[in-house]
Amino acid sequence: MIRETELVWFKSSYSSGTDGNSCVELALTPGTVHVRDSKTADGPRLALAPEAWSDFVSYASGS
Repeated sequence: MIRETELVWFKSSYSSGTDGNSCVELALTPGTVHVRDSKTADGPRLALAPEAWSDFVSYASGS
């Protein structure tokens, strides 16, 4: 199991916001896509299977 301290978070180059901190951040591990709100880095997180993340991105982008 991967510990929280081992996650390397990043945000998309397409992310924007007037405060520079209004983004979704991801951390990728084998078999899991971790998702959090950059404004509340210590807040709740989602852990999704890569297939579920891919389905969500396709749905959200209208593809």
